[in-house]
Amino acid sequence: MNQMQTQDHDVVELISLPTQLVMRNAPEVRRAIKERIAAGRHLLILDLEPVEFVDSSGLSVLVSTLKALRPVSGEVVLLSPSDDVRALIELTRLHKVFEIYEDRESAIADMRQRAEVA
Repeated sequence: MNQMQTQDHDVVELISLPTQLVMRNAPEVRRAIKERIAAGRHLLILDLEPVEFVDSSGLSVLVSTLKALRPVSGEVVLLSPSDDVRALIELTRLHKVFEIYEDRESAIADMRQRAEVA
């Protein structure tokens, strides 16, 4: 697995996910994201641009992130899924649950604005 990378944008954290988000690495990715939430990072952008393949375990990482953020009034959005990853997100109707951005700067700006309102 290539490593997750994080970028701090004030109150927003952008997390670039690995090229494969599958059963083999899902527990590690889930743990790393939950550590960021426990550290007080409650506005997350999950960058799916590097992700080439996702299985059901990988989708569960997205859902568990959302569930972990709810008790702390946090939010998560998705960024730049490939056509194949987007098709899976739509097939599972997760596009009804997650906002999906194609533009990094728009995602960051919108999440910063949410922080100001909160």
